[in-house]
This record gives sequence, C-alpha cells and structure tokens, in this order.
Amino acid sequence: MLKPLRQGLPPLDPTAVSDAASCALPARYEAVREARRFTRGTLDQWDVGDRFDDICLVVSELVTNALRHATPAEQDSGDERNPSVRLHLLRWTERLVCAVRDPSHDTPVPRDSDDFSAESGRGLFLVDSFADGWGWHPLAGTLQGKVVWAMFRLLPAG
Repeated sequence: MLKPLRQGLPPLDPTAVSDAASCALPARYEAVREARRFTRGTLDQWDVGDRFDDICLVVSELVTNALRHATPAEQDSGDERNPSVRLHLLRWTERLVCAVRDPSHDTPVPRDSDDFSAESGRGLFLVDSFADGWGWHPLAGTLQGKVVWAMFRLLPAG
C-alpha cells in the first residue's frame, strides 16, 4: 500500500505557476477521450518539448484509473456542479504536473502482475515509467477524495 506522497511535488503556491488549466470530467469512460483532447489542446499552447506524448499517455492512465477505481457506480454522471473527476495541468518553467482529483479515499495500488498480455492493470506502472515522479495525497477541508499526480521535468526553453 502506498502512503500519501508529496515528495517531488512542486510548491502549490499559485503565484509560482507559469500556466494552469483544468477541466471537469463526467463519470463516463468517454471522459478519457475528453481528457486527452483537453490535454493535447493545452499542451499545444505550452512549450513542453519532447514530453508531449508522455504527458498525454499519463493523463489517459490517471483519468482511466480514477473512473475505473474511484468513482461510485451509482453517481449521477450528469451532475456538472459536483464533477466526480477533475483534471489539472500546472506548468512551471522546467516542470509540469498532471493532477487528477477523484472522490475516493482509497489508496492507489499498483498491481503486481507478470501477465504482460493483460489488457488492464498496468496503469500505475506506465505512470511510473513515463513520469519523473508521481504520488497522491488526500484532499483537506470540505473537499472529499484524493489527488493523484505525476510530475514531468521539462527542458529549459532556449
């Protein structure tokens, strides 16, 4: 079981962020496609260099995991005032963080499987492989659930 981890997460001071974007995602699997489209559109405007495809892949995995493992089956997917999953993209000068908020308090657990032909179960393995760091932390205050994040180092512009 993973303990909440913030090590490697950039400071959350909003004044230090160069760019930020977020979107609410409904509790439907089509939301993964929406998250990819949102991410690609956002990254097209930001200079992320050769990390573009890595970031898009990790966003897909984080959103898929949130929808598959962290959203209640009975949740009304049409509730736009209280979306079940929210994607945040935050860019600093030399790093980018993808953060996916979901309503579950359950710890994200990487599966330990030697079955490389399986069609699912490797999401957190892929996140770990393509991101420079990842972790999660519970939400505080009136917000319920957790945030699972992945951090990418970006080459300085120049």
